[in-house]
Amino acid sequence: MQDNILFSVIDAKKYRIKRQVLTELYQSGPQSIAQLAKLVHSSVPSMTALIDELILGGWVRGVGTGVAQFGRKPSLFALNPEQYAIVVVDSTVHDTKFFVFNLLNDVLYRVDLPLQLTNSADFVEQLEAPLQELANQIRADRLTVVGVGAALPGLVNPVLGVNHTYPEISRTGSSLNQLLEELFSAPVFFINDTKAIMLGEHRFGLAQGRKHVISMLIDWGVGMGVIINGDILQGTAGFAGELGHIQVDPNGEPCSCGKIGCLDTLVSAPSLIRRAQAGLRNGQVSRLAEADPLTIETIIEQANAGDAFAIELLQEAGQQLGRGLAIAVHLFNPELIIVNGVLAQAERAIIRPIEEAIETNCLPNYRDTLAIELSQLGEMAKPCGAQAFVMQQLLENELIP
Repeated sequence: MQDNILFSVIDAKKYRIKRQVLTELYQSGPQSIAQLAKLVHSSVPSMTALIDELILGGWVRGVGTGVAQFGRKPSLFALNPEQYAIVVVDSTVHDTKFFVFNLLNDVLYRVDLPLQLTNSADFVEQLEAPLQELANQIRADRLTVVGVGAALPGLVNPVLGVNHTYPEISRTGSSLNQLLEELFSAPVFFINDTKAIMLGEHRFGLAQGRKHVISMLIDWGVGMGVIINGDILQGTAGFAGELGHIQVDPNGEPCSCGKIGCLDTLVSAPSLIRRAQAGLRNGQVSRLAEADPLTIETIIEQANAGDAFAIELLQEAGQQLGRGLAIAVHLFNPELIIVNGVLAQAERAIIRPIEEAIETNCLPNYRDTLAIELSQLGEMAKPCGAQAFVMQQLLENELIP
C-alpha cells in the first residue's frame, strides 16, 4: 500500500516536471538540458533521462547547439513538429475554417468553407464530410491529433463545452463535440471567439508580455476579451466580456439577443449595412448606391476612397464603440486596446473616432497610459489563440501521455 502511494507521488512529480518542460519549450522555444534542469529545479542527469523519454515519445527533438562562453556548446532541444498536431475549427455566422497546427504553431493545412454557423443539427451534419476528409489527410501524413479546439461566437462555457447561444450544436447524439471526438480521437475544447483572439494576441501578438489588455472584435457582432494580471478573464461560466450587449440606447433597435438598444445594434457589421441602406433610401448621395449587394467591405472600401457617407457611418460607429469602451477602460484600467475584426480594415476611419470618444468619456489618469492599436495578427489571432488554448488545456489537465 505504502509502495503504491510512494509510486503515485513520484509519478505525479515526474509528470509535473514533464509538463513544465513541455510548457517552457512551447512558450520559449529551444532550450538546453542545463537550462531546463535549472528551470524545474532538477538535476542534469534526471533532465537528460526525461528529454530522452520525450524524444522517444516523439514530443521533443534535438535542434543543434547553442552558444557557450567556455567549453563545448550545449545541445538544444525543441518540440517536434513532425508527429503531433492540433486541429482548430473556427466558425462564424459568415463562414467556417479548419486549421491544423503542428507543435511549433505552424499551419500545416487550412480549409475555407462557405458554411455559416447556425443553431441547428444540420450545421453539424454539413461539417461531417469536410472534417472526415481532413482527418483522412492527417492520417495519411502520419500525424497524431492530440487535441481539437472550436472557437465560436456566443455564450460558450469552456468547462462544459457548451455554446448556450447555439444550443442545438451541443445536443447529445448530434453534437459538434461528439463529431470532433469521433473523427480525431482526441479531447475537444470549446472557447469563445473573442477570448481566443485575446489569447492569440497575448501569446503571439501585440499583447505579448503585457498584463492588462483589452481586445475588441468588431465584426458581425461586437465582443471583448480581457487580460487582467496576465490572465484571461473568463467569469463564472466563461461569459465575461460581452460588451456588445450593454444597453446604449433604451429607445433603440431590437438586438438579436432579444433586448433593446445593445451596442451591437449600432456598431456591428450588419447594423452598419442596415443604416447605410436606410440612408440611401432616404436620399443620401453616395457611391454605396452602386453596390449590389451592399457589403461591409464595400462600405470600408468607399470610406477609404473618400466617400463622405461611408466615412460618416464608420465615424458614428467608432464614437459609439468608444463610449462603450470608456466603461470598460474605467472597469479594467488597461494599458492597451487591440482592435480586430472586419471593421478594423477601416483603420484610422474607425480608430480615430474611438480615440476621440475615449478622450471625451474617460478620466485623464485612465487615458494617459492607454494605447489603441490595430491587430497585427488579423484573422489569424483567433485560430492561433484557439490552438494555444488547446495546448494549455492539455498541459494543465495532464492529458499529454
